[in-house]
Amino acid sequence: MNFSKLNPFYVYRGLPRPVYALFAATVINGAGIFVYPFLTLFLTQKLGYSVAEAGLFMFISSLLYVPGSIIGGKISDARGRKVVLIVSQSLASLLFLICGFLGDSPAVPFLIMGNLLFDGAADPARGAMQTDITNPENRQRSFALTYLGHNLGYSIGPVLGGFLFYRATDWLFFGNALMGFLSMVCIAVSVKETRPTREEMDESMASDRSDKAVEGSFFFALRGRSSLLVFGLLITVYGFAYGQTLFSLPLSAVEMFGERGPAVFGSLMSLNAITVILLNAPAVSISRRFRTLANVAFAGILYTIGFAGFVCARSFLAFYACTFIWTLGEIVDAVNTWYYIANNTPMSHRGRFNAVFPFVTGAGRAVAPYFGGLLIQRFSLAVLWTVSAASTAFAGALIGLRSRKEKN
Repeated sequence: MNFSKLNPFYVYRGLPRPVYALFAATVINGAGIFVYPFLTLFLTQKLGYSVAEAGLFMFISSLLYVPGSIIGGKISDARGRKVVLIVSQSLASLLFLICGFLGDSPAVPFLIMGNLLFDGAADPARGAMQTDITNPENRQRSFALTYLGHNLGYSIGPVLGGFLFYRATDWLFFGNALMGFLSMVCIAVSVKETRPTREEMDESMASDRSDKAVEGSFFFALRGRSSLLVFGLLITVYGFAYGQTLFSLPLSAVEMFGERGPAVFGSLMSLNAITVILLNAPAVSISRRFRTLANVAFAGILYTIGFAGFVCARSFLAFYACTFIWTLGEIVDAVNTWYYIANNTPMSHRGRFNAVFPFVTGAGRAVAPYFGGLLIQRFSLAVLWTVSAASTAFAGALIGLRSRKEKN
């Protein structure tokens, strides 16, 4: 018997070396996320913004991510992933470094807006690079490792940020900037430029690969992959339901447990993080035995069971059980959705697809608080969770039908 296979991280062995470099950079980046979890508090308590003004600022700032992402995706396809990633991320970190020296200056919010613009440009390049250095055989494991790295890092960053907020606010910015620079050093030293060469793209055009290159604009490439766009829209439905875990779940905890509600919600989020870290590798091992779309459809089943459970949950144990189940859905969803999208993205347009598809798949989470609030205000939390469960059941069923069609 090969006892090494009992190691929960055995599944991540044998991946290309640049994958491990990206994993390390992702952990470092995640561990350095100090500013954004505490941005509302910084604006209201340090700069004197009202809650409404802080909300408006965060909305306007988030819009700057969009042009940054589009520009970064376009340039990374034309000029290369590495240069766009390193320059954009370094400029974003430089702006945070300046913020640290400015303290409570009114100029700080404008630099934060600039940070989001450059951060938006870096993400498509990072996503395209991650796809470039993998192939369909190892891509699922590679993406899952990066997902694990983000969760490992993020389990550290907000904790440190909370410690620094009142004791040394400037180090929220210094620390975030330094970790950003360190992650870029990791990429600069360990990963070569990954953009496919003209010869590689020409060779792919003569093959039957699902990610073969195409000539033409982004819209031309997308038109030939309309089923991928439909898939992205169905994942948006998942996102709407998943978004309720941050907006409606704390309200459910308070409704059920009163003053203990916030503490209960915090423990549920801890359970979510621990489950992701411990079960990510087993989920990858099991998922590899089945078709990718079948796995994503199964994630819909887990989401449906978990969210439907909140309709009748009346105890701590019931809340924990529901959270454990929908977290399993999150893991299966995460390790398969972007694997499927990457495998069906033309290598000639990876930067642009990585700029657009996060908006498509993330739209559900973006509108979740607004529409969730409307449902709760007009009806009840029970109706909200019923709608969420029905949404994931509907989307999962359609993805399952698509899986059967691909199989046939």
